[in-house]
Amino acid sequence: MNIAVIGSGTMGNGIAHIFAQYGYPVNLIDVNQEALEKGMQTIAKNLDRQVGKGVLTADQKDTILKGITTFTDLKTGVAEADLIVEAATENLELKLHIFRDLNTYAKKEAILASNTSSISITQIAAVTCRGEKVIGMHFMNPVPLMKLVEVIRGYATSDETTKVVMELSRALDKTPVEVNDYPGFVANRILMPMINEAIYTLFEGVAGVQEIDTVMKLGMSHPMGPLQLADFIGLDVCLAILNVLQQGFGQPKYAPCPLLVNMVTAGKKGIKSGEGFYNYANGTKDAPVASKFL
Repeated sequence: MNIAVIGSGTMGNGIAHIFAQYGYPVNLIDVNQEALEKGMQTIAKNLDRQVGKGVLTADQKDTILKGITTFTDLKTGVAEADLIVEAATENLELKLHIFRDLNTYAKKEAILASNTSSISITQIAAVTCRGEKVIGMHFMNPVPLMKLVEVIRGYATSDETTKVVMELSRALDKTPVEVNDYPGFVANRILMPMINEAIYTLFEGVAGVQEIDTVMKLGMSHPMGPLQLADFIGLDVCLAILNVLQQGFGQPKYAPCPLLVNMVTAGKKGIKSGEGFYNYANGTKDAPVASKFL
């Protein structure tokens, strides 16, 4: 099976990595050649970690990298793909634009999957003429390590498409969980309100960043506190998902905290920008940032 992955950012390069690691030929596609080079460098670094831990050999690393071909032209990159996984920015209009193009360029029998973490698969499928072939394939970050794949069935997604994606996920040594197409699906419908409430707890002065994260790590056995996790996900991504939840359900409980809105507006997006609830200027999590917006 030939795989195409659209988007070479954090999720896209991780998805390309895992497919190539399990022997699937992968085309990694991005409009920006510099982004592709950066994505391939990230894959190489992550493979080096696996080699260092004894998970892979140096020869296996080389084979995996050779199994990934990069493209800046979408039409060429998806032409022979049997499964196409879109992993672009969590932006509805961008995803709809990509799927309109995929409807034209991809083989008729190709499965079109989106790695969206919250946007309706039914809405995405509606801009194609092959709704039965459109499905959500929501990987978790970091893709090579996290076992879950949330498999989202749109209104028109066929049983056969779902079966193929579930089996393919298992072939990657992942655990697929089938869910239905409602805002946020399962993972983010539960996770994002918790993160948002943690931000409100900071915003209202109940406790500081480290204190909030420590309570959740030690008291609830979470491996990472919610504010650090928000930085890891990307505060802009958290905001986008909360907006989808609020629009989809129309309930005040999903309204993003004003502190989150202000931080994203100011460009403080977490690890990706070097600063969020913590400072990452040195490449690792440093002391919490005393937000000027409090």
